[in-house]
Parts: sequence; structure tokens; C-alpha cells
Amino acid sequence: MPKKSPVRHELLAPGLVLLAVVAVMVTGGWLQFGERQALDTVYTAGRSAPDRVDVRATVQRVDATAREMVLRVQVTPRGALAEPGGVSPVEDLTLQTSAASRGDLTYKAGQRISTVDVPVALVSGSVMDYPFDSYETSVEFAAVLGGERVPVQVRLTNNDVLFSAAVDTAEANGAAVLDLGLARSSSVLAFALFMMVAMWALAVAVLIGGWYLVTRRKGLTWPALGWMAATLFALAAFRNTAPGGPPIGCLLDYLAFIWAEFIVAFCLITVVVSAIRAEPPAEPDPAPAS
Repeated sequence: MPKKSPVRHELLAPGLVLLAVVAVMVTGGWLQFGERQALDTVYTAGRSAPDRVDVRATVQRVDATAREMVLRVQVTPRGALAEPGGVSPVEDLTLQTSAASRGDLTYKAGQRISTVDVPVALVSGSVMDYPFDSYETSVEFAAVLGGERVPVQVRLTNNDVLFSAAVDTAEANGAAVLDLGLARSSSVLAFALFMMVAMWALAVAVLIGGWYLVTRRKGLTWPALGWMAATLFALAAFRNTAPGGPPIGCLLDYLAFIWAEFIVAFCLITVVVSAIRAEPPAEPDPAPAS
């Protein structure tokens, strides 16, 4: 029978590793492209009339702990509603918002309209469910110019890379309505899952190392004890790198962090106690020669 070429056998493993790396990179690029497309999505609500008020709303930041979303709102009157050659309203303009925001926006006639940040309350969800937490809220915009309701068109985008947005648009009584569903982005979810797997892996590694030291009745093995102690504090620092800064006591802690810390601390104490008992008694100093 023909023998396999040793050169082909030696090249097989590096080739498989290279293919795996390429596959992972392609998958990562595809996921990043999907998130980039989601951030570029524009949601439109309201009426597209020649004489209208355009509202460009951008989700700047979602503060899950404060249960608040910050919208950056830019208002632009169009057609007969704007002064010739400018972006100022011909009469006093009021942009009415929903109850979830902090009041209406008023612009004086003839004055330049500037961008403003509008806080919007989140009506559901809890940050304690991190990284699987999700939130909902509703945003409404209606325009009143000179005491009369005028058409309004809203264009909404999302700039918060830590959250993905699902938006349903509608129109009710001349107002543009946008129902938002907010959840952690795919990158945040993937990193949080990796953190939990890594925490458990480190805890199991320390558990196996501790079991080896105890069963083999090793003495005070300082490199191993230093590694265990370093892991105990490294886990806390690693946990604080979670995207979005979730508070202590969230689901991430109860699924991985707290248990990993407990296992590492227990192993460290157990190994120290066992090592002290396994250490041979100290020999007395020899008596000085007379």
C-alpha cells in the first residue's frame, strides 16, 4: 500500500488552523457589517407634505440604570413654514412630544433653531437582567405653528452602539408615533457570554489545580498560591470591563461572577490549610559547638 506523504501530514494541521482563523474572521466581519447596517437604518414616520416640519431624532445614549434614553432632536421647517433662505419658522413653532419626554419644545418666529437633547423615559425593562435586558418606550411628535396643527415628518436613527433598536412607526391624529424596542447589541451580548464562559473556565482551572495540590499533599507551593490569588482579583477587574457598566447583582453576576469568585476563594483557603498540615515540622537548629 502507498505510504502517506509526511509533508502532507505536517501541513494538514496548519492548514486547518488557517481555515478556522479565516472562517472566524469572515463571521466576525459579517456580524460587524450587520450591526453597521442596523445603525445606518432610518425609520420614518409622519406625512411628507411640501409644507411641513422635519424632525431628525437620533438616539444618542441609553442609560439603562437611570431608565432613560437621550434623543438629539433637530427641527427644520420646510416650504411655506420657513422664512425664505433660512431655517427659522415664520411664526412661533411648538413641537409637542409624548408623556415619556420632559415637555414640549418651543421655537420663536425668526430665530434660528438649534439642536437640543431630549431625555425620554423607558417604560419597561430592568438593568438587573443584563446582558439579556430589553426596554420599550414610545415617542410622539406633533407640530403647531401659529396656533394651528401642521404636518410633521420624523426620521429616527440610532447612534448608541451598545443597543440595537426595533422601531414601529404610525400616525395618530396628525402626530408621528414611534414605538421603540431596545436590546443589547450583538457585540455586547457576545462579549458578555464570553465573559461568563471565561469566568467559569478560570474557576474550574483553579479548582483542578487546588484538587491536585491537596490530593498530592503538596506543601506551600507559592507560585500556585500566587496564581490563585491573582485570579481572585483579576476576575473582579475583568467583570468591571463589561460593556455598559452593569451594576453589581445583575444576571451576569449570578450566572458566573459570584460563583467563580466563591470557588477561587474557597480553593485558595483550602489549599493553604492543607499545605500547612502537609508541611514537615521544622528541624531544630543545631547546638553551637563548645
